[in-house]
Amino acid sequence: MERLTPIVHRTPLLTSATTNKLVGKQVYFKMENQQKTGAFKFRGASFKLMQLSQDQLNKGVITASAGNHAQGVAHAAAKLGADATIFMPEKTPLAKVNATRNYGADVVLTGETFQEAYEASMKRQMQSGSVYIHPFDDYDVMAGQGTMAMEMLRQEDRMDTIVVPIGGGGLISGIAVAAKHVNRNIKIIGVQASGAPAMYESYHTNKRKNSNDVSTIAEGIAVKQPGKNTLPLIQEYVDDIVTVTDNEIASAIVYMLERNKTLIEGAGAVSLAALFKYRSQMKSKHCGIIVSGGNMDINTLPTIQQLAEKMRFPA
Repeated sequence: MERLTPIVHRTPLLTSATTNKLVGKQVYFKMENQQKTGAFKFRGASFKLMQLSQDQLNKGVITASAGNHAQGVAHAAAKLGADATIFMPEKTPLAKVNATRNYGADVVLTGETFQEAYEASMKRQMQSGSVYIHPFDDYDVMAGQGTMAMEMLRQEDRMDTIVVPIGGGGLISGIAVAAKHVNRNIKIIGVQASGAPAMYESYHTNKRKNSNDVSTIAEGIAVKQPGKNTLPLIQEYVDDIVTVTDNEIASAIVYMLERNKTLIEGAGAVSLAALFKYRSQMKSKHCGIIVSGGNMDINTLPTIQQLAEKMRFPA
């Protein structure tokens, strides 16, 4: 954690009296939407690149991302003087594409899903010899994300539960290992979009499963395949995984905008959506909510509002 301290923001841990009253718990929002590049991904990308030799950095780095990891790698690479090539799905929000380019990366738009962009990036890596920076299935990346848990528990040591978004599993793996190193009794609850449930199904069947199709407004966690390295850690350290629908995610986005005056993206809203949906099942007094990112394409707000009207929180 100390190595990243001069680089990453120590993001706020905020509470909301309104939310506390609605769910009957003390809720703490970890505002990683205020992290550099607008999402937690900068932590993992920075820590990974810091482990590379100068020779490796000179060869450049390459990755695939739906947006936030792309910006994290691009910004970290720029700080360390490495060239970065980022493959992104064609439907990635324009704001994320432009931000990644503005950090100095070469952006290649290809494929409809993260998986297709990932496969294309792997082919390019074999041709170029650049160092691959996996968005989640890398122990250094996980360790970087885990610094968030250490930071949260220093900010509030009474926390007994942390609710975490899941795509491929890098964030929750790092958080779960770090948090339980500090307090083995803390509960880690993962959340997936019901339209991209690969890790949810893998966790509950105890068998690695892929999703043939993914469809969710939370494009940052629209991952078809659980990580090979993340799944075993999740099975060992995570206490439960739940799902939320796009209507519930949209409602959480609108709630944060109306009540907390904060705009967050779909992936950043799933933890709050889960807290509202499962609040009676979550036996927590001091609950941490990971607001993982705020890089939303504002052109999607009308759609978000329409979805939210079908299920307004608190239900």
